[in-house]
Amino acid sequence: MRVAIVNDTMIAVEAIRRVIAGSQKHEVAWIARNGAEAVEHCASDRPDLILMDLFMPVMNGVEATRQIMTKSPCAILIVTASTSHHSAEVFSALGAGALDVVKTPIVSSARGQDGSEALLTKISTIGRLIGVEGVTKTAATRLTASHPPAPVSASLVAIGCSAGGPAALARILHGLPKNFPAAVVVVQHVDEQFAEGLATWLAEQSAIPIRLAREGDHPTVGSALMAARGDHLIYQRSGALAYTSEPVEACYRPSVDVFFESLIGKWTGQIIGVLLTGMGRDGARGLKALRDKGCHTIAQDKASCAVYGMPKAAADINAAVEILPLDKIVAALTRELAGNSLPRAH
Repeated sequence: MRVAIVNDTMIAVEAIRRVIAGSQKHEVAWIARNGAEAVEHCASDRPDLILMDLFMPVMNGVEATRQIMTKSPCAILIVTASTSHHSAEVFSALGAGALDVVKTPIVSSARGQDGSEALLTKISTIGRLIGVEGVTKTAATRLTASHPPAPVSASLVAIGCSAGGPAALARILHGLPKNFPAAVVVVQHVDEQFAEGLATWLAEQSAIPIRLAREGDHPTVGSALMAARGDHLIYQRSGALAYTSEPVEACYRPSVDVFFESLIGKWTGQIIGVLLTGMGRDGARGLKALRDKGCHTIAQDKASCAVYGMPKAAADINAAVEILPLDKIVAALTRELAGNSLPRAH
C-alpha cells in the first residue's frame, strides 16, 4: 500500500517511516507536517492509507480527518504518542471517519523498535478491509446453524458501525426515550484498549444505560450493550451473549455480519437491524439475512455518513428496507417498535 505520514515530530516521522520501509510491503507516498498540509496533499495525491497524528500545529488530526473524509476520502489510521489520556480526541477522530487508533512506534537503541508490530498489524487489517468482501458465507454459517429458538419475545435493535460510528451512535442513543421498549446491542469497530472508554463516553450522551457486553450477558429492554474488541460477539440459543474467535478470517473483530447472523433462529422476538457509517462491507450481508427473515432493516444514507461504505454495500444488495438520514433513524425505530407487527425472525 501507498502510505502517507502526517506528523509534526521528526522523531515520530522517522520511526513510522522505518516501520513502513522495513515491512517491504508498503511505501511512503508523502509526508505532511500538519493537518492542513495533509488535506492539500491528499487532494492531489490520494494514498491508500494515511497515518494521522492527533496533536499538530495549524490543523490537528481530528479536523484534518474531517476535511479529508469530506473532500478526498481515504482510509485513515490515527497514530499518536498519547492515547490513554486523550480519549475525547480519539473518539472525535473516529467519529470524523478514522478507522482505528494505535500508538506511535518508538525507536530505541537499547530495545530496537517498540510498537512496530502493532502498527503493521493495524495497517494489514485496514488493507484487508479496503480490499476484501468480509467473512465468507461458509465460515459465517458455522455460527448460524439451526437450533431451537431461545424463549425471547422482547424486541431487539441490533446496530453495526465502523468509521464515523461513535458520533453517529451518540446521536442515536441521545435521541432514544428513557423508556425505550427494546434491548439494544451495538457492534462498533474499535480497538480493545478504547472500547471501555468509548462505552463510558457514550453513556454520558445516552438516554439509556450502555456498557460493554460481558460473556453471559442477556440483552435487556431499556438498556444497551456494546461489543468489546477482541473476538466476535454472538447471540446464543441460551439467550446469552458470548465471544468467539471463529471465523478467524473476518477482517474486523468484532464482525457486524457475524453478530447479525447469529441472531437468526435464536432471538424469537422482533428484530430491527441498523447499519451505520463505516468503511468496507461488514454488516451488509448480515443485514440482508435479517431482511430475508422478515426483520425490519435500516441503513444510514450517504449524505449523513462520515464514510458511506458499509451502508452503501447494504443498499447495493437491497438489504435495507429503509435508507434514512441519521436524524430520522430514532423516529423510525420508535414507529416500528410501536407497531410491533412485523414478522419475526425464525
